[in-house]
Amino acid sequence: MEIIVEERTRQCLQRVALQMRSQRWHLATVESCTGGWVSAAITSLPGSSEWFDMGWVVYANAAKMRYLGVDEECIATCGAVSQEVVAALMRGALALSTADVVLAVSGVAGPGGGSGEKPVGTVWMGVQCRGEAAIVQCAHFAGDRQQVRWQAVQFVLELLDTTLLHKLGGNPSVFRGKGNENGSGYSQK
Repeated sequence: MEIIVEERTRQCLQRVALQMRSQRWHLATVESCTGGWVSAAITSLPGSSEWFDMGWVVYANAAKMRYLGVDEECIATCGAVSQEVVAALMRGALALSTADVVLAVSGVAGPGGGSGEKPVGTVWMGVQCRGEAAIVQCAHFAGDRQQVRWQAVQFVLELLDTTLLHKLGGNPSVFRGKGNENGSGYSQK
């Protein structure tokens, strides 16, 4: 299956690539609900092997615990779709790789699996640079399963771009799409 990357996502990836290459940094990804789509989007960009190191797809809770060291109690208490689990996934990725920057995604893509507290479309995403605090955000996406997953890909790549720009002293990119009051098509927590 070929991943078709929209122009705004391609531009975001090009900015990320420039920033990562300028620092000689490497990225690792941890994905749950996106099932490898973030890594596929990254590797659609020629030359990404210069800065993209590796990715994990850990869909099952057991895989999150076994491969990235997420504590079973954390999942039981907070749920797999939570700020705490995304932060734990990033800690595990940093511990198990030589990456300088990691990102993680965990959410409820639907059509089932949602709850009153975490409805379908709820996705927690984060970025962490080695030696720094994690940045973790929640977004609520509308649409079917594929739309929720693709919006999560776009959001986490924008989060990565903005995080790197802030860290390196640049101006954050502005995401301009069609949608709600923040112009993005999704809402943030």
